[in-house]
Amino acid sequence: QDFSRLRASCLSQGLLFEDATFPAHVSSIGPNLLPEDTLRRIQWKRPTELQRNPFLIVDGVSRFDIMQGEIGDCWMLAALGSLTLRKQFLENVLPKDQGFQDDYAGIFHFRFWQYGDWVDVVIDDRLPFLNGRYLSVQPRTSHEFWPSLLEKAYAKLRGSYQNLHGGYLSDALVDLTGGVQVQFSLKDPPPDLEEILKAADKSHCLMGCSTSGQWQRNIELRNGIVQGHAYTVTGAVKIRYKNGWKHIIRVWNPWGRGEWKGPWSDNSPQWDYVEPKYREALLRNKDDGEFWMSCKNFQEQFSRLYICNRTP
Repeated sequence: QDFSRLRASCLSQGLLFEDATFPAHVSSIGPNLLPEDTLRRIQWKRPTELQRNPFLIVDGVSRFDIMQGEIGDCWMLAALGSLTLRKQFLENVLPKDQGFQDDYAGIFHFRFWQYGDWVDVVIDDRLPFLNGRYLSVQPRTSHEFWPSLLEKAYAKLRGSYQNLHGGYLSDALVDLTGGVQVQFSLKDPPPDLEEILKAADKSHCLMGCSTSGQWQRNIELRNGIVQGHAYTVTGAVKIRYKNGWKHIIRVWNPWGRGEWKGPWSDNSPQWDYVEPKYREALLRNKDDGEFWMSCKNFQEQFSRLYICNRTP
C-alpha cells in the first residue's frame, strides 16, 4: 500500500482511511487470543474519538511512553524500549511525515525489516478496546499514540494481534533494526560479561534480556522479577562504591511498573555509599519499571542476554 497516495486520496475526498487489509474486525485480533464472547465485545476507536487533541509523539520518544496491555508481547516491547534509546535506528521505523495535526486522514505507516528489506506497513488508526480499556499497549500519556499505532502495524505485519502473544526478543530486535543479534546464556556466561555489557552500551547497541519460566503465567517473584518475561537493558556502568568499584546494570520492564526489590533497587541502602553527583545522575526513583542491579544479581535472575547492532 502506498501511504502518500492513500492519504492524498482520503484528504481529497474528506474521508478517514479504513484499511480493508487489516480491518477493525475480530479477524485482526485472531480467533484464540480471547474467548469468543469476549472477542465480540471488542470496540475499535480512533485517537480522535478518545482525545480532543491527540498527538503521535509528545516531547520525543521514550521507553517510559510504553505500558504493556493485555497482549503478551513483552518480547516486542522490550525491543521497542531499547529502540527508543537509539535514535539512529528509530527514524527508520517511525517516519516523520505523519501526525494528527497536519494532513490527518486516519492513516499512519511504520517500517520493519523483513528478509533483507525495509517493509512499509500502512494502517488505519482504529485501536481495539475491551471494557473501555486498551487491549494492546497503552500510552502512559493519554494523548500520545505512537506506541499503540506502531504495535498495530507490527500486528498487521505478523498477521494478527494474537501472533504477537508470545515471541522471541531476538526476532523483534532484528525486525526493528535490520541488524545482527547475538545471544548469551547467563547460566554459563562469558567470563568478561561486565566488559561486554559496558562495551555494548558504549557502542549504542540495542540490548534486552529474558527470564526463564512460562511466559503465559507471568508469575512475579517476591523480589519483583517476573518469570517468563522479556526486559530491556538500558544501561551498564562501573561506579565508585565504598572503597572500590562496582559494575551495575539498568533494566526496564515493559509493563511500565514492577521492579527488582534487591540490592541497587530504587530505595536500597547501596546508593547511600555512592557520591551524590553520581547518584543524582543515575538514580530515578519512580515506579516506572526501571531499576539497577549488580552484575551478579543480573546473572542470577535472568537467563539470556541479547545484543543487537547494525554490524557484528
